Amino acid sequence: MNTREFKTDLPVLLPVGAGQKPEPLPRLKIWHGAALALFCLLSSTIGFAQTGETRAPVFDVLIRWMPLLLQGFIFNLVISVCAMAVGTAVGAMLGIGQISLNGWVRKFAWTITQFFRNAPWLVLLFFAMFLLPFQLRIGGLTIPLPDWLKAIIGLSLPVMANVSEIVRGAVTSLPSGQWEAAESLAYTRRQTLWLIILPQCVKRMLPPWMNLYSILTMATVLASIVGVSEIMTLTGQALAAEGGRPELLAPFYLFVLLLFFIYCYPIARWTVYLEKKFAVKG
Repeated sequence: MNTREFKTDLPVLLPVGAGQKPEPLPRLKIWHGAALALFCLLSSTIGFAQTGETRAPVFDVLIRWMPLLLQGFIFNLVISVCAMAVGTAVGAMLGIGQISLNGWVRKFAWTITQFFRNAPWLVLLFFAMFLLPFQLRIGGLTIPLPDWLKAIIGLSLPVMANVSEIVRGAVTSLPSGQWEAAESLAYTRRQTLWLIILPQCVKRMLPPWMNLYSILTMATVLASIVGVSEIMTLTGQALAAEGGRPELLAPFYLFVLLLFFIYCYPIARWTVYLEKKFAVKG
């Protein structure tokens, strides 16, 4: 019997999406920004026409307040950078604590991480704003704690927890052979961690860390609720100073939106590029 006469094309269950190329993510282009600017122009024009009053043009008012709004936006960026720096420093230590060989240290770091990681950002901001004192007295020295400093502390708490998870996930994602090879070379655990493991984790941690910073930057507007003079607070003050003109609402808040978009969108695109560049190939 000739075995070649039999067909062996049996049905095989393939993984979901196997053999299919992923659809590329849509990318924003120049005309998207032009459409948003046109929408801002039309909405402000319609609102101004509905008032029927002779007042200063909408964009003249916006240009007049623009330096103050830009100053508030820079303050948002300062808050985001400081909160990210504090959260990264403390979160990295917590992440290393989660992989500690000491059970008590590991449980403590895990508890702190999960508590602040699953707490609402606004609640943590209120916690820092109203429970921290207005000033600290150390001996004969008095250190004031202004509202913007409390906002940095409040926003750094969830950042700390998320960075801790980023560090823990990056370390545990490395193959165990890295630890075994270092142990065979008589490296101590500290030497293995600082000289071998963490340098390899930087590439894995960078994309989620940048994504977290982008989220934090957009979350800095929460500081306006607790009275910090950032861009949203200054926008509200500018609108109140103009007599509450309704036609100013769309242009002013769309200007705030555009500022955050112009700053955060390149970070998002760079994050996608780094994810593709440092992707682990199985």
